[in-house]
Amino acid sequence: MFQWVPYSFVRIAFFFIAGILTGIYQPDFLSEYQAGALLITLAGAYFLATRWRIINPGPLGLLAVFVSGHLNLLYHTDARTATHLSHVAKPVASYSVQLTEPAEEKANSWKQTGSVQAVRLTTGEWTNATGNVLLYFAKADFSEPFRYGDVLLIKGSPNHLEPPANPGEFDYKRFLSFRNISHQHHLRRSSVHHVASSSGNPVLAAGYSIRKNAQHLLNTRIDGSQEQAIASALILGVKDGLDNDLSQAYAAAGAMHVLAVSGLHVGIIYGLVLILLRPLMRTKKGKWILAAISILLLWGYAMVTGFSPSVLRAVTMFSFVAIARPLEYRTNIYNILGVSAFVLLLVNPYLVMSVGFQLSYLAVIGIVYLQPEFYRLWSPKPYFLDKVWQITCVSLAAQLATFSLGILYFHQFPVYFLFSNLFVIPGAIAILITGILLLGTGYIPVLAEGLGVLLTWLIKGLNYLVFFVEKLPMSMVENIYISTFQCWLLILLVVCFVLFIQYRKFNLLVAATGVALVFGAVQWHHHFSEIKPAKLVVFNVAGFSALELSENGHSRFYADTGLLYNPDRMRFHIRPNRLISGIYSTEINDSSALTSPVPQAVVFRWKQKVIVILQGAVTPPQNIPIDYLIIGNNAIQSLHELGAIHAAVIILDSSNSKGVAHRLLNEAKSRSLKVHSVLHTGAFVTQFAL
Repeated sequence: MFQWVPYSFVRIAFFFIAGILTGIYQPDFLSEYQAGALLITLAGAYFLATRWRIINPGPLGLLAVFVSGHLNLLYHTDARTATHLSHVAKPVASYSVQLTEPAEEKANSWKQTGSVQAVRLTTGEWTNATGNVLLYFAKADFSEPFRYGDVLLIKGSPNHLEPPANPGEFDYKRFLSFRNISHQHHLRRSSVHHVASSSGNPVLAAGYSIRKNAQHLLNTRIDGSQEQAIASALILGVKDGLDNDLSQAYAAAGAMHVLAVSGLHVGIIYGLVLILLRPLMRTKKGKWILAAISILLLWGYAMVTGFSPSVLRAVTMFSFVAIARPLEYRTNIYNILGVSAFVLLLVNPYLVMSVGFQLSYLAVIGIVYLQPEFYRLWSPKPYFLDKVWQITCVSLAAQLATFSLGILYFHQFPVYFLFSNLFVIPGAIAILITGILLLGTGYIPVLAEGLGVLLTWLIKGLNYLVFFVEKLPMSMVENIYISTFQCWLLILLVVCFVLFIQYRKFNLLVAATGVALVFGAVQWHHHFSEIKPAKLVVFNVAGFSALELSENGHSRFYADTGLLYNPDRMRFHIRPNRLISGIYSTEINDSSALTSPVPQAVVFRWKQKVIVILQGAVTPPQNIPIDYLIIGNNAIQSLHELGAIHAAVIILDSSNSKGVAHRLLNEAKSRSLKVHSVLHTGAFVTQFAL
């Protein structure tokens, strides 16, 4: 029978996380004052119950932990402070900002995060302000990015981040809110003045400087852009150089986890330290020296990699392991995981919403719990076969624990992950060790050159095998859509099934069956509510026309050529709706012909509805009733140009300028006409009755 007693910190972490999630999804559940007062009351009651044993103090303590998690989340939410940028009532003319991260290179800009220090209002007065802003510096004006810590004076006002404009689109505003970023600003040279250079946080500055020098050394000693990109990602956690081909290949092979610096990398470094400093294990003092060196090196590596959530989890966990060794404590891995999660979330509670944080903890739990069970199923005697079976068990355990989150976030599943990990994991270990040796001996030219050649060929070999797996038939099952609720159901289903296999309790099988039935019911509801109905969507993709008619998995898509040949925008704006709508077959119609020298209006019937697409200076047919009139490309400047046309709904698509759309909206309001501008209110979505 399962006992909770040995897992005290697992309970604490669980209730702490529950409090944080309550703060995220129900921030007004308790105010700061109410949460603080309740926490003091619960802590006092816990102390009295512990001292006098009136009642069991455990539930009181866990409730106090829950409230402290909620209070910690509120405390770390910058937007709740009175001086936050979002609370500035008057218009902002300019503001000063300090850059808090090194630049990330994009196709046309440098992206950096800045912390606002003060704002100048249009009235001319300066006032203190706080908040983080995402800054995009156009490469056309800035050949080199600014440095971490620089203080800038920026003319203009940053823009509030907008919510998703299309069905199922990634909520970038919510994603950045978990990093306490609420505004963004696209900048040209005339708007930016460099005020001062500063080192910022000295620890972070040192880490960024070391990482920059390390990346320069790798790029100098390694040949090939793809090889350099893999080395930077796998050794340093820098993914800027990864192109779409590389990312897609590693995703299809189920090997993306090696490109995210995580527990595998930290474990290798800790293992190397233990091997190299083994003589210190002979004495008590030496054990403490070994622990101190291990912790110092692990946190130094975390600093160089930018303190990613997966690295923080691993380094924190191994730090507790390192301390436990000289104390000769028998460490419970689940309690260590609980302690590491608690410490990390105490510092930054929003880490709980990080995909890397979630995947790394689930993967470790799966490996710790399931890998031994899988390994006991077979005990091969040959050494090589035993190692292959060990890697297979680790891969199977990690994948079983994380596949539901992988489907939720990435909508795909790598079919050959067991096969690919047989060479990906050993290859990643070899590359990481060689890379660390290269970074440590970079000052010795001959040795560094030899290690650089070796590292280049190791990466070439790994890439070759990864691309080989990608090209295998059905290497990736794609376009899988599940809701967050279904993701939880899948996790619960796996837990019930695993516990049934372990304990052979019939009730667990009944529970697993019930969860599976609920999952199926949710999927059927989704099919009849989102996939089967006929649907019209006019998308909001700034500067482009795009509309899709879908029914039962089939669609007709009308879009500008520029959008059709822009895979990034198609993936970000259009693909999410296709996932939700279960679209697997699409007929594409290039609407660029609508803006030809002889403009025309496209008129067609679909599901007993008349739809007209107007993108040129021509009056649409006036002898038929129109259900949906879609106007784009600034085809009209005034609704009076439509003459006697009467459409049930007029839709202004995103190829119009915002000024023209705004003018038409005001005109429609004065004439009591039903007009929808996707630039102002997001995509137009409607379903037709069956």
